[in-house]
Amino acid sequence: MKMPSATGVEAPFVNIAAYKFVSLDRLEERQKAWRPLCEELGIKGTILLSPEGINLFVAASRQSIDSFLNHLRADVPFADLEVKESPSDHLPHRRMLIKIKKEIIAFGVDGISPQDYTSPRVSAHELKAMYDRGETFHLLDVRNTFEFELGTFAGALGLQLEDFRKFPEAIAQLPEDTQERLREAPLVTFCTGGIRCEKAAPYLEKAGFRNVLQLDGGILKYFEECGDSHYDGECFVFDQRVALDANLQETDTTCCYACQSTLTRADRSSEQFVEGESCPHCWTSPEEERAQCVSARNEALASVSDPLPGSVPYENLRPLRVPGRWDGLTVIEFLEALRTIHSREDWMREIRSGAVRREVGGREVAGGATDVLRADDVVRSGNILVHAVPGTVEPDVNGRIEILYEDESLVVVNKPAPLPVHPSGRFHRNTATYILDQVYAPGRVRPAHRLDADTSGLLVFSRTRAIARRLQPQFERGEVEKTYLAKVEGIPTDREWTIDARISSSSLAKGARRVDPDGQEASTHCRLLETWSDGAASQSLLEVRPVTGRTNQIRLHLEHVGLPIVGDPLYSGTSGCGDESDSVAGSKASKQAASLHPDDPPMCLHAWKLTFLHPTRGERIDFEAQEPRWAER
Repeated sequence: MKMPSATGVEAPFVNIAAYKFVSLDRLEERQKAWRPLCEELGIKGTILLSPEGINLFVAASRQSIDSFLNHLRADVPFADLEVKESPSDHLPHRRMLIKIKKEIIAFGVDGISPQDYTSPRVSAHELKAMYDRGETFHLLDVRNTFEFELGTFAGALGLQLEDFRKFPEAIAQLPEDTQERLREAPLVTFCTGGIRCEKAAPYLEKAGFRNVLQLDGGILKYFEECGDSHYDGECFVFDQRVALDANLQETDTTCCYACQSTLTRADRSSEQFVEGESCPHCWTSPEEERAQCVSARNEALASVSDPLPGSVPYENLRPLRVPGRWDGLTVIEFLEALRTIHSREDWMREIRSGAVRREVGGREVAGGATDVLRADDVVRSGNILVHAVPGTVEPDVNGRIEILYEDESLVVVNKPAPLPVHPSGRFHRNTATYILDQVYAPGRVRPAHRLDADTSGLLVFSRTRAIARRLQPQFERGEVEKTYLAKVEGIPTDREWTIDARISSSSLAKGARRVDPDGQEASTHCRLLETWSDGAASQSLLEVRPVTGRTNQIRLHLEHVGLPIVGDPLYSGTSGCGDESDSVAGSKASKQAASLHPDDPPMCLHAWKLTFLHPTRGERIDFEAQEPRWAER
């Protein structure tokens, strides 16, 4: 039999689909024998073998298909194998697969054995006659949802199936009135070629449906014998042709390689269709993609920060770089010159224990081998010494970082408090940069600006060094618009004002700064938003915009004008932080207690809004962090 194409010319390829439920053995033997045969004949497609029978859909030239069927039917179990044929001008399969499976059509329900029992059949002509005579009957499409939506019989019921294995569950979930209606008249099941009905129809009988029929040969047989009468649309086929019309010819419908949705001509003309990448069914806007990515990152962050990475004991390798001015000192002289909280005796104990080492190979402290140093070894400019602190457990912090935005250049987060941004002092792993690096590995994020550990709110990170070189100067030059919320003790006399007060450049006790007439210029603009008073105490909520960016500027300026920030552990009217006699060593030691514990009342300073130029796109972008509970008005 010659297979005409849509143009009436004989098609070069024949597609066949067939199945047979029959008790089958010698599966591996057949598989081994058929592989070289199919290769020799140039047959492509899939053959499934199982103890319950055979299911195949393959294609080749007319001569090859006839040769293959002659060979197949010479095998007794397949002597009466019936096939459905359709033409095509190309091979719709890329390769030849012969698989051994538990079932030739996966269903997973015990007691359903089509080789032993199948429901009564109705032929294509009989079904058409039932339509033509106006008989009362129901049709149940047992195919998947995308097949149903591409085309089905008039009045047929679909089950919104994603997988045929879900068929029993879908039947059980039908409303009671629907189930009862389907029991009242003949119920005809149908699918593409009939194989799924061989299991669906007997299952329905066992479930109590009384008059169940199955369409013999499925939709393809109906097309062959009755055309498109009472059928609306196309029929999905599981090969590269995607769909056939009632003449068994390939249609314009294609398939999306990304989501496997069927695509009409209108779908393919959409701007959202990109060959091999997306279609209108799976396309997402850049904003949606970013939102999905941010959601996934936040889930990963929650996992990384619980437990806090610094709460698990580890060997902390602290790098100590030798500056040029200390070239030629001995190890002990260099360590003393650092003026840390460790005394000379402390450092000698560390050296004797082997905890002070020279980094060898590589710049990463944790990545290079190290040599144990002696107290009288000489250090050179550029050397990196390593102080190994075993069993390090860091103080608790609030690790609930929330990513608000990310793209290929930036990460913007809402930083909780207390949480240090950079590794320093007692904190290395319990820092924003370390926690974020675990999520963005193997990449690293780089803070574009600073926030105190006890300050919450917007914090911007660059994702590469190149981006950091473009972004950080905006913060350094004061080109970034920053807006903070601050809850302060007292009520200002003005609704809006500016604080101009120079700030010392050197660190004092507890790492604080002080107002200093000889210090650096600093300017902060304030606006009153809300006031609260209970008679004994008064508080105000301020919108604060730092014009300059000095260390602790907002905290110091507000304390300087008699409006200290509520909960500030470092600046208050009685803090006494401005004593110039405090030593640097004393400053570093006392600074350890300058930040809050997560259980303490918060410091009420929040980085609320940011506006700056995107480092690659050049457009101004705005971000706003959710207001904290203490700022509720």
